[in-house]
Amino acid sequence: MPSPTIAFVGLGYIGLPTAVVLANHGLKVTGIDINAVNVERINRGEVTIVEPGLEEQLQKAIHSGNLKATTEMVHADVYILAVPTPFKDNYEGDLSYIMAAAESIAPQLLGGELVILESTSPPKTTEKMAAHILALRPDLVADGAENPESKPVLYFAHCPERILPGYAMEELITNDRIIGGQTPRATEIATEVYGSFCTGELLPTDDVTAEMAKLTENSFRDVNIAFANELSLIAANLGVDVWELIELANHHPRVNILQPGPGVGGHCIAVDPWFIVAADRQNSQLIRTAREVNDRKPNWVIQQVKDALAQQPGANIAALGLAFKPNIDDLRESPALDITAQLATDLPQTRVLAVEPHISALPPRLADLPNVQLTDRDAALDQADIVLLLVDHDAFKDVAATALTGKQVIDTKGLWR
Repeated sequence: MPSPTIAFVGLGYIGLPTAVVLANHGLKVTGIDINAVNVERINRGEVTIVEPGLEEQLQKAIHSGNLKATTEMVHADVYILAVPTPFKDNYEGDLSYIMAAAESIAPQLLGGELVILESTSPPKTTEKMAAHILALRPDLVADGAENPESKPVLYFAHCPERILPGYAMEELITNDRIIGGQTPRATEIATEVYGSFCTGELLPTDDVTAEMAKLTENSFRDVNIAFANELSLIAANLGVDVWELIELANHHPRVNILQPGPGVGGHCIAVDPWFIVAADRQNSQLIRTAREVNDRKPNWVIQQVKDALAQQPGANIAALGLAFKPNIDDLRESPALDITAQLATDLPQTRVLAVEPHISALPPRLADLPNVQLTDRDAALDQADIVLLLVDHDAFKDVAATALTGKQVIDTKGLWR
């Protein structure tokens, strides 16, 4: 497919950087998003997320004419969907955003287009998306299906992203990429699209295997983090420094234990394992248990703070970090945010000084709590009696020991050991 036009649906933490990279590699890209304010900002070259290097690359893409954003769906040769996939109360995937995007695409299709789902999804979601589109467009048919009437053909693929927030602009290009077409031809077309900018290895497979691969990667990490988090609880009961313990154990040539923390956050690791569990509850015992261990860790942290407060009634609490990982503004599924909100709710008479250097206003769930105040680091440390470190942002690494003197410190990341 020579120089295909791209419609990128969803301009969030994954969609915007990917659309920019595609545009700056010579493809004509239209970014579609339902947030009109963000669309206007993007068209002015203003970033809507914190991602190092993105602003400069966005301005380049806009000025070249290769990227424009809109709230209206357009026709393109290739559609790439990067919309949210949260889970429902029963931990099954909520596919409503994907299906809504599919409904907006369906009227534009003529035949010959490739629809790529990038959103991390439960197994067989690509298949369900394709079926939904074809139900809306019975005049079209999926590649590989019986086609006695010679209807125009559509192609479908799942190509999950695997980037680390904060390093998106580099990893989008250098990371290996899984290309999961529903048919060999769909895989071939999708490979051409990602090959236009990706220098990593392009790994062909089918769509269901590609969906499972992304879930497997994140579930593997979740299980290993759960081991570290469970170890931290045991070590605390034994009076052992868990970070020293892990450091010593990791000197074994075949041991590489991860670091514990206040829980696990983000839209991937905190969500994806549940998609596997929902797909096969009988055989996913370890994955489910690991998820439960990580989900319980914030409660343990909250209890540590309450125990400290019992020793010092009326104390102010500084909660350092709200993002789900260091040096980003992404609060999705953040255990730090959950912990801060729960403390403020459980302790309405306690002043909570929230410190998050990557945001300018409290998220709604904290803004509605009268005892929470967004504060800069130094002011919070000056006013707090209990200091709770939740995220190891670079901005917290150089805190002077004197700033913590006389305070009760709960360091969930081992940053100040």
